[in-house]
Amino acid sequence: MSDVSAMRLPDFIIGGAPRSGTTWLYEALDRHPELHLAQPVVPEPKFFLVDSEYDKGLMYYSKRWFDGIPAGVLAGEKSTNYLESPAARTRIAHDLPSVKLLFILRDPADRACDNYRWSRMNGLEPLDLDEALRCEAERELAYDEKTRYSRPFSYFSRGLYAELLRPWFESVARDQIAVVRFEDIIERPSDLLSEAHRFLDVAMRPFDHEGLGKINAAEGPTCEEAALVRLRSRYKGPNRDLEELLGRKMWGEL
Repeated sequence: MSDVSAMRLPDFIIGGAPRSGTTWLYEALDRHPELHLAQPVVPEPKFFLVDSEYDKGLMYYSKRWFDGIPAGVLAGEKSTNYLESPAARTRIAHDLPSVKLLFILRDPADRACDNYRWSRMNGLEPLDLDEALRCEAERELAYDEKTRYSRPFSYFSRGLYAELLRPWFESVARDQIAVVRFEDIIERPSDLLSEAHRFLDVAMRPFDHEGLGKINAAEGPTCEEAALVRLRSRYKGPNRDLEELLGRKMWGEL
């Protein structure tokens, strides 16, 4: 392996969850003069996720995404599917033992609905939501080379946050992981941004979010309320598990 000390590698990563405001967080953090995020925002690096990218080696990753970032500025990247990938977790824990990880989570029923709308908007999803949820486990087993990293039909499983986070907590020091809420983008964006700045140990700039508005929003019809009610019921147990894992309340009454 190449000499890691000679490379510029990320000091922090925004690692998920999909459809939970990761692009908003990327854009807000990239406004900070002490931070520089890998450009462009699309396509994402996905270096630790995609086998063919990872096989190119850390030197490639360094030069492709972080070359020329000045000293004294923290380097970061966003790859939204890292949270759900055991391979990405293992690789990051091994190659970036000091990296800080930011995970932004959204009420899982709302996240699943928005993920479904995104897949419909992009012409990937022919089924209605209830049928897609009934078929989810079967479809996850059938992902091909084109879809196995993007997982466009993984609506419910992506909201099992405790199940996804627990292995990260076992692989990376707990104080290197911050978990924040998508809902705070709407309810208290300055506080959310200050929380992220504090975690990254840079100067507070709580108003860097101003003017961002909605970013990367899914379009199309909203999910039927009855389907959302069924999803919320399914997530009651997993949400309790998450709150026990984090030691704090996340969303409403369970």
